[in-house]
Formats: sequence, C-alpha cells, structure tokens
Amino acid sequence: MAEAPRPPSQEFHSVLAENRVFPPSPEFASRAHIRSMEDYRRLWDEAERDPDAYWGARAREELYWKEPFQTVLDWKPPHARWFVEGRTNLAYNCLDRHLDKRRDKTAILFEGEPGDRRKVTYGELARDVNRLANGLRSLGVRKGDRVGIYLPMIPEAAVAMLACARIGAVHSVVFGGFSAEALLERMNDAGARVLLTADGGWRKGAVVPLLENVRKALPQMNSLERVVVFQRTTQGALQLSGKELAWSELVSKQSDTCEPEWVESEHPLFILYTSGSTGKPKGVLHTTGGYAVNASLTTRWVFDLKDEDVYWCTADVGWVTGHSYVVYGPLMNGATTVIYEGAPNHPGPDRFWDLIAREKITILYTAPTAIRAFMRLGDEHPKRHDLSSLRVLGSVGEPINPEAWMWYRDVIGGGRCPVVDTWWQTETGSIMLSPLPGATPTKPGSATLPLPGIHTEVLDRQGNPVPANQGGLLFVTRPWPSMLRTVYGDPDRYVRTYFSELPGKYFTGDGARRDNDGYFWLMGRVDDVVNVAGHRLGTAEVESALVAHKAVSEAAVVGRPDELKGTALVAFVTLKQGVAPSPELKKELGAHVTKEIGAIARPDEIRFAEGLPKTRSGKIMRRLLRDVAGGKQTTGDVTTLEDLNVLATLRNNEE
Repeated sequence: MAEAPRPPSQEFHSVLAENRVFPPSPEFASRAHIRSMEDYRRLWDEAERDPDAYWGARAREELYWKEPFQTVLDWKPPHARWFVEGRTNLAYNCLDRHLDKRRDKTAILFEGEPGDRRKVTYGELARDVNRLANGLRSLGVRKGDRVGIYLPMIPEAAVAMLACARIGAVHSVVFGGFSAEALLERMNDAGARVLLTADGGWRKGAVVPLLENVRKALPQMNSLERVVVFQRTTQGALQLSGKELAWSELVSKQSDTCEPEWVESEHPLFILYTSGSTGKPKGVLHTTGGYAVNASLTTRWVFDLKDEDVYWCTADVGWVTGHSYVVYGPLMNGATTVIYEGAPNHPGPDRFWDLIAREKITILYTAPTAIRAFMRLGDEHPKRHDLSSLRVLGSVGEPINPEAWMWYRDVIGGGRCPVVDTWWQTETGSIMLSPLPGATPTKPGSATLPLPGIHTEVLDRQGNPVPANQGGLLFVTRPWPSMLRTVYGDPDRYVRTYFSELPGKYFTGDGARRDNDGYFWLMGRVDDVVNVAGHRLGTAEVESALVAHKAVSEAAVVGRPDELKGTALVAFVTLKQGVAPSPELKKELGAHVTKEIGAIARPDEIRFAEGLPKTRSGKIMRRLLRDVAGGKQTTGDVTTLEDLNVLATLRNNEE
C-alpha cells in the first residue's frame, strides 16, 4: 500500500545548491592526526562495532583517572551515566599532569583591549588556580556547591573555572554582556553561594560595569554569601563593602598547593544557562568525565592540534564554546590558548589580523557573523598583515553561508588552510559534526560528517529518515559522553524539551538535510523555518543566496504574516562598504535569489539596514527582526543586545 502523503508542515524544502569540493592537501594530510577518509572510516567502524570498547579506549587515552571506571555507559533513556565508578579531576587533567614537561610553556596568551599583554605559563596557572581554590575553600565552598562567575575575557576567568573544578564546586558562568536582571535570575536558579566578578571589563573603549550590575542584583540574590572582586579597570583601592571581598586579598594569604577533590565521573562540573527567546533560561547541566573526554578529543582531532600550535578560539567564556574550546579542551591537550578581551574592530578594523600576525597564531576558530563583518570591511585590512602562520580555520555558532566560507578560506587562509565548519550546541557539550582537516573533503557551507561514535540523523516527525536533499529534523539517535544530563532543577523540562519529539532520541531543534554523499547541511533553527505557500523554507538558505551577491555583506531573512501566502519573506540586507542602496539594487537582489534558488524563495520585501540586531556573541536576534517585519512592538528580554540603537534605526526606517 502506498505511503500516505505527509502534510506540508512536516517537511522542509531545501533550495540551496553548492557543488564545490576541496580535498585536504597531501602535505597537510601527511602530518595530521587523522590522515585520510580510510582513517576516519576505521575509527567510525570501531565505534560502530563496539561503542563501549571505543568510548572506553578514548576515555583512558584522554584523561587521568584516579580510580578507573568499571561501566562505560549506563543508558536508561533519556538518562545517561558515563564512565561509572571512575574518579577524576578536571583541573588536574588541565594542569598537574602537564607540569613535568610543560611547566614553563605558555598556557594562556592574553591580550586586553587597551593593549596590555600577559603570558601565563602552566606553572603560573597551576599556582593561581590552587590559590583561588584554597580561597574558595576558606569561604566555606565545598564539593557540589555552586559558584557564579561573571568576568571579562581575562585569564582570571579560566582560573575561576579551574579553581571550582579543583575543589568539586559547580561553576555557572554568566556572560559579561548580560544585565543585572539576567545575572540575578541565573544566580538564584543555581543557588550560588559565592560570585566571582570584576570591577569591569573593556569593550569598544568603554568599561562594562560588571560590579555595578552585581550591586543592583545583590539585594535579591537569595543564596549568595560572598562576592569576590578582581580589579581590572579602576585605579587605586577598590571601594568594597558588605559581602564584597577583594580577589587579591583572598588569594594573597593562600598556599600554592591544593589537593584536588577526586570526583565521580558523573559529578556536576558546570551549569550553563541558555537564554532562549522567551521564557525562563534553561540551566544546562554537564558532568565531569564524559564532558572532559569529548572536549579533549574533539579539540585535538577537529583542529589537528599539535604541541607547537598557538590556538585562538575567539568565543567568550560565557558561552559553551568558551568552556570547551577556550579553556578545557586546549588545556587538557597542553596547548597555548589565546584570550582576547575586547571587540574585534577596536581600535581599528584589523585588530584580529594584527594579533594573529604578531603572535604567529596557527589555528583560528570564530563565528560566521564575525567573518561576514570582516568581509564587509574589505580585503585590504587582513592583507596588510602576514597571516602565513595560520594553518587551520574553524567556524562555529551558526551555519556559515558558502560565500563567507570561501572568503575565509581564500582571504584569511590564503587558499591553503582547511576550513572546519563545526556543528554542535550548548547541550551537546562538544563538536558533533565537522570535517577532520587532514581527512575530509570539504564543501563550502556543509558541516560534512559526524565524528566517529556520533549518530546524527535527519528524520521526519514520525521518525522516518527523509530522502537525500530533502530537509528534515536533526536528531542525535544514540547517547554520547558530553551530552547534557538534565536541566538544572527541572528534570521534566529536560525530557519535554529534548526527548519528547521522538522518545529516546535527542531533538536538536535544528533543521538539516543530507546530500548524496551523506554530508550534513544545517538549515537553521526549526523556529526559523517559514511556511511560504505550502513550502517549508529554511531562512538560512535564503540568506546564503543573498550573501552570494557581490554587493551584500550580511543578510537576515524572517517571515511576517501574509493573507495569501501564509508567510511572506522579509530580508534585512547590509551592503558592503561603498555600495549605495537603491530601488534598482532591490530588484537585482530579488532576481539574484530567483536565479540562485528559485522564485519560491524570492523575498517579498527587501530592507537595507546599516546593521542587524545582534547579541555580543554575534548571533542575529531574529525574533526582534520578526517583530519589526510584522510591525509589532518588541517584547521580551533585549538586555543581551549589543547595540540598542540598531533596533531603533530599523524601526525608524520602516517602510
């Protein structure tokens, strides 16, 4: 009997075509950790044949275990326990085990926005972590207690995280761009006893008032006992009172040695809140052993990380990328990790390229939003600097459109650096889909293939695999070590949000398709899929078509209600420098989208915008654009918005 047709609302129509393929260079592959697709398939087959043996071997290779684990995986869907009975300590794995060989090696290479610089060796980092860990213990912090971290991008942010891990405290980092209200909500939900903060941090030449925000929230922070303040921006003595204590005063009297707390593999390591567009933030809980194994392994494999590399992930520690690929992953591998405090275009548009050239950075991992912003500024800025030290380029945070991918490869990488376009989430803890730079032929805009041991599938809402080149829902169909364990304090929300779509399978919330080679193409959040005349279109693909036009720097596409079509597409377009907006250009862009992907995807309305509303991490806040497109007043939290003037300008320009 023929299968009944599915209603349109359960399909996604993929409209993006991209056929360019770039195999790894033989020279790069010959020196890589994973050197060929045969190596990749061998690892994949090993994980497929016996997942427990595969992950058990990886766990023993990646971590020092004080007590060995007995059970690799205890899986009672949707609840997983990994490396059960094993005991370890993540700070020990990041620091102590390197000290014999790397005590004098630079662990953190820091540059502040004002231009101050520091090199922190592994020996110095271990000393600073131990002093702060002892300081936290002196304040009464014990294993399992929650500690808040609200700091700028300075080495002390890594010190704070590692000090918590050292004593078995659970850290909850709050992004320094968040408001007093956002900080309050997160600290109360976590029940934090101590908050580690600073007087401020530098951003675009101004001070971000961290301590001022803490003081606004402090009277309503129910569980908080002490606030420890690092002096970053003020001169003279800090004026502190009440529960506040100077960081320097706390650590100055502490010992340089601190016995690590050997915790169970499933002991909580951190709670990280995802802000979401509406409703209460979710406290994503990650535990120690499984998270550490995957963070360490993926850092080495995906970036082909070597001992001599100078590695820069540009993310803030307030996001999961900063946890996994600024702090824990690189330090577990004994690498030199770069921390930069400020804005990428301050004081000039070539700040990133100057830093890369000066410090001879070899690996760069940044967001498509930043790449597109640099594209808009023009090629002349990177071309003024010697970027020949770079050997691997990475992309993270959202799907990267093919033209930005090509610009990144050709202008920043000189055509010689493999581009690893990675897909993962706060909830997954580490990279899930990515090329391996010495093995995987890459396609601009595709995250390519799952890493060995990771099972991702594109399914419809009934759990059926969708055909090649048709969009569907992206699921992870088997447990993996770095998966979130729960939503802190709300286990029902964990099940409801992630495992109710298809029981036992993790729903990512993303749309995706697979091509004829099995490569994955992310189509954006399911929330960003719009129904146009019965066709479910991923807005990310329409955005990619617009950005492929020579005049366009960046584009965001949203839907607004339409009586005839159901939804009309509205495109907000930022033009490259020197290009003037005009009615003729609007027509040209509409025709370009029609030519690239078909008339169904042609925007009903194109609005030129000097800037798009973004968070400080660079993500476009599409819900705000939906409000503007639909002529609605903005509701919900806008405290994460980088520049409120952008929203006001868009409203003033409404047509």
